Amino acid sequence: MIKTLKYILLVVLSISCKNNNIEKPKKPDNLISKDKMVEVIYDISLINSAKGVNKKLIENEGISPEDYIYKRHDIDSLQFALSNEYYAYNLKIYEDIYNTVKEKLEKDKKHFQAITEAEQKIKDSINKKTRGEFDSLRKIDKLIPKKNRKRDSIFPSPIKKIDTSLIKIRQ
Repeated sequence: MIKTLKYILLVVLSISCKNNNIEKPKKPDNLISKDKMVEVIYDISLINSAKGVNKKLIENEGISPEDYIYKRHDIDSLQFALSNEYYAYNLKIYEDIYNTVKEKLEKDKKHFQAITEAEQKIKDSINKKTRGEFDSLRKIDKLIPKKNRKRDSIFPSPIKKIDTSLIKIRQ
């Protein structure tokens, strides 16, 4: 019984693999150019990453990411789907498109990292400057002996212990 099931499964798999005639999609009449396709996929990548970070903000603004991309590039969903299918069948072209998108994203990443590093340097220099001012105040405090320092009104004086030996207990 198990041998016959294995045999049937093998026959079905071999028949399904032989029938691998995938037709090449026809070139659409309104094919999106390769350069424009790079821009569309680049924008899709940016919007998808933004949706992951600020999904609530996008939802609250009532922005539809797909509609935004279609309006920005003056295309429709059918035109994009047909062009994407056509380019996906031609793997070399599709790979070139995605490599170009990847290069653009990496370039943007380096640009934003440089901006972030510059902002961090500014914050560090401000912190270093203000830290120096606080250090000078601490140095002044160290110059005044503790016994001559006035108590700060914010901090209460320490609690003194009362001598309880003189208290008489009632009986």
